Amino acid sequence: MVHVFTPTSDIQIAHTIKMSHDDIVAAAMDTVQLVKDNGRTCLFSAMDATRTSPEFLHRIFKAVEEVHCDIINIPDTVGVAVPSSFYRFVKDVCDDVDMIVDVHCHNDFGLAVANSLAAVEAGAREIQVCVNGLGERAGNANLAETVMCLHSIYGAKTSIKTEYLVETARMVERLTEVKIPITAPIVGDNAFSHESGIHSHGVIENSKTFEPGIMTPEMVGHKRRIVMGKHTGKHAVKKVLEESGYQPTEEQLLEILERIKELGDKGKQVANIDLQTIADVVIGEVAKGSQAVLLKEVSVMTGNIITPTATVRAMVRGKEKVLANTGVGPVDAAVNAVQGLLESDTSIHLCDFRIEAITGGADALAEVVVGVEDDLGHRVSAKSAREDIVMASVEALVSAINRLMLLNSNKK
Repeated sequence: MVHVFTPTSDIQIAHTIKMSHDDIVAAAMDTVQLVKDNGRTCLFSAMDATRTSPEFLHRIFKAVEEVHCDIINIPDTVGVAVPSSFYRFVKDVCDDVDMIVDVHCHNDFGLAVANSLAAVEAGAREIQVCVNGLGERAGNANLAETVMCLHSIYGAKTSIKTEYLVETARMVERLTEVKIPITAPIVGDNAFSHESGIHSHGVIENSKTFEPGIMTPEMVGHKRRIVMGKHTGKHAVKKVLEESGYQPTEEQLLEILERIKELGDKGKQVANIDLQTIADVVIGEVAKGSQAVLLKEVSVMTGNIITPTATVRAMVRGKEKVLANTGVGPVDAAVNAVQGLLESDTSIHLCDFRIEAITGGADALAEVVVGVEDDLGHRVSAKSAREDIVMASVEALVSAINRLMLLNSNKK
C-alpha cells in the first residue's frame, strides 16, 4: 500500500502548500493515478479533514475515486472533533463514496478512541491506531482501548491477538522509554487491581462485581491483583494470606490489617512479599497477654552535628519505664535504650542483627532480624518489618526479648 496525502483545510493550504483548490485536486488525482499505474493499493488522506469545508472534501474524494483510489482517510488532524459530530461527518462521506473509509484521530482533547468508535458506527471500515496511544502531540487512538471496545462492547472482530496486548504495550514502553500510566485502561498496572474493601471483597466472590465481565485480564494478557493499601478490607487480606499458606487468628489478622493501613496512609502500596513479611512478623510474635515487654513509644534525634539519641518508653513486667541512650546512629541508640530498660531485670545480650529491604525504593519495607542470648546460653531470634528502620529494629529486639523471657519462664 502507498499512502498519499495533501492538506485540504483553508488554514493548512494558506500556510503550507499555498495552492489553489483546482491545483490541489489535480495534484491529488495525478499522484493517485501514478500509484495505481504501478499496481499498488492507494490510500489517500485529506489532511485536517475535520476543518475542511464539506464541499471541498466531497470534491477531492470524488476526484480520487475517479482514478480508482482504494481507500480514503479522514484525519482529525488536530483532535477537535467530538463523537456526535464526527459520526455525522463520517457517515456523509460513507454515503457519498464507494471506497473503503478509514479514519485517523488525534487525542488532543482525549477523544481519539471515542471518535474512532463513532466512525465505525457511521460506516468506517478501518481505524488507524497506535500502541500506547503514542503519536504527535497528545498522541493517536490507543490500540488496546480501541480493539477491546470493538471486541467486548461492539461484538466486532479484528485480526488482533488480544492476549498479547499487555506484552506488546510493555515492549513498546521499554523501547520508547515512554512510561505507561498505572491507571491506563487495559494495559496499566492498575487496570485489574483492586484495593478498596468492598471492591476486593466482591471481586474475590465474583470478578464481574467490579470488573466489566465482558473483558477479563486473561483476554488481554494481564493479571488480576488484590492490592493492599489504606482502603484494604479484612476479607481481602485474609484471602491473600490463606492463598499463601497463612492461617492467622482473628487478633493477628486485625494487627496485620492495621499495619497495612499504616503503610497505606503514607502512600505505599503493599506488595505480596511485603504482606508475607508482615504476616511472618505478626504471627511470630508472642501473644500480647504473654509479653514481658510492651513497647509504648520510640523517639530518636540524629544529625550531622549531634550525637544520635533515642528515648524508649515501655511496660516491663507491668511497670512503665522510660530510658534515653546514645549510639553511633539512630538504630544503635534505640537498641541501646531498649537494652538499658532491661539491665536491672534480666541479663540479655544482642548476638545478631541484620537489615535488608524487602522491595525496592526509598520507602521500601525494611526487614530486621535480631538474635538475643541470655547468660545461660539460651538464644532466640525475631524479626520485624517497617518502612522505618528504627521502628523495625526496636520491634524486632523487643519481640526477641519477649520470646526469650517466655522461654525462660516456661522452663522454671
